[in-house]
Amino acid sequence: MQTSERWDAESCYRAVRSRDRRFDGMFYTAVRTTGIYCRPSCPARTPAFANVTFHPSPAAAQAAGFRACKRCLPDATPGSPDWDIAASAAGRAMRLIADGVVDREGVDGLARRVGYTPRHLSRLLVAELGAGPLALARAKRAQTARVLIETTDLSYADIAFAAGFSSVRQFNETVREVYAGSPTDLRGRRGRRSTTGTVTMRLAVRTPFAGRALLAFLAYHLVPGVEVAGPGWYARTLDLPHGPGTVRLDIEDALEPGETAFVTATFALHDLRDTAAAVERARRLVDADCDPLAVGDHFAHDPVIGPLVGATPGLRVPGQVDGDEVAVRTVIGQQVSVVGACTVAGRMVAAHGRRIDSDVPGLTHLFPDAATLATVDPETLPMPRARGRALVGLAAALAEGTVALDRGPDRDAVRTALLDLPGIGPWTADYVAMRALGHPDVFLPTDLGVRNALAGLGHDPVAVVADTDAWRPWRSYALMHLWNTLMPAVAPAPTTGPNEEN
Repeated sequence: MQTSERWDAESCYRAVRSRDRRFDGMFYTAVRTTGIYCRPSCPARTPAFANVTFHPSPAAAQAAGFRACKRCLPDATPGSPDWDIAASAAGRAMRLIADGVVDREGVDGLARRVGYTPRHLSRLLVAELGAGPLALARAKRAQTARVLIETTDLSYADIAFAAGFSSVRQFNETVREVYAGSPTDLRGRRGRRSTTGTVTMRLAVRTPFAGRALLAFLAYHLVPGVEVAGPGWYARTLDLPHGPGTVRLDIEDALEPGETAFVTATFALHDLRDTAAAVERARRLVDADCDPLAVGDHFAHDPVIGPLVGATPGLRVPGQVDGDEVAVRTVIGQQVSVVGACTVAGRMVAAHGRRIDSDVPGLTHLFPDAATLATVDPETLPMPRARGRALVGLAAALAEGTVALDRGPDRDAVRTALLDLPGIGPWTADYVAMRALGHPDVFLPTDLGVRNALAGLGHDPVAVVADTDAWRPWRSYALMHLWNTLMPAVAPAPTTGPNEEN
């Protein structure tokens, strides 16, 4: 039995008997008598306890010889929030596998990014997730392939390479093994087909999901040329491993607790091999793996955050599609208003970003990459000289790999590396950890917006800030709830942190 340390077999079985959707994606149930594995909420008749085993990942169930249930589609679930809470090597590796690193760079490339030898990383992944990196990548490819088969008119050859398979034969064999059917069987008459050149997917999120609040935050931070938004949607450009792309997200509230909702994502990709990477980055952006019920339960009786959670259940921490971009934009925003920071960022995009062709009005450029910004004369940047030097120094560190924001390295090591750079202080480093690294437990005690929010709620900011350890391990969500109180209908963003240019 390969259950995680958090779940014993009896607890897992109780969740299966209750068909509790809250546990979808946290473990998987394999049934010996049928040879299939399911999500905990599968509507099929509950098997006997003696006939089931529990697995921490679809890859573990597949490695044990089970195929995916065609009724509940167990691979189409949000990921485990434990990966971001613990930020273990296995969790960091899973984020990179989902981004397609194994397909592009192999196991050696994955291990190098995480900071382990390939052999040691394989041992860690088998111990924690029940499968090695190749099996985990294979399971991810199979899931991507199934979604593309069922929702697009792409040819099977295009789907094979878009999902990351090295050959059509490998694609056919994997689909048959995992889903007990051919690609033709899966396609059938299911799903709404998209036109060739676009890929439409549904990103699973746990509920409650405060989609409108997330959209408002993203819309207020728009950088001209890179992002646009409208009622119920947000779109942006993507700088992907094999070429540029765009994504449009249709985002609404889904407030019924304990369900699985979906954010519709429409991708236009220069190279279909970037499908997995584009999907993973969109999932990061909407904080798709958050467990909002666990967050809500943690704050339920807190006198400060509890009422805010009740007013906006399912509030997410907006993530990112590119960690380097988040870091650069954070430095641009030091000691200026959000509107001012977006204007400056837009000017930099126009001057140094790469132009792309897009069918979405307003999406004209990719955000400038670190290598480009590292060569810019700080004196020419539209900001104070000290901040310009800090930005170019950061870009150089990102381009050289001294700082890596791909979620591979240990978070504490990344923070230390950031703080070693001139002009980067604790506020900037921690904000980058929250947005770029997906850290769920960041708090910014010196942030003026936090103190204004607490004072506006009638609390003593000094006393509350001194006692925020009680909010662990979800302090990033507490921070977002406080900032959310400052946001009117258009959702202005939080006040920026202290001056870190010295």
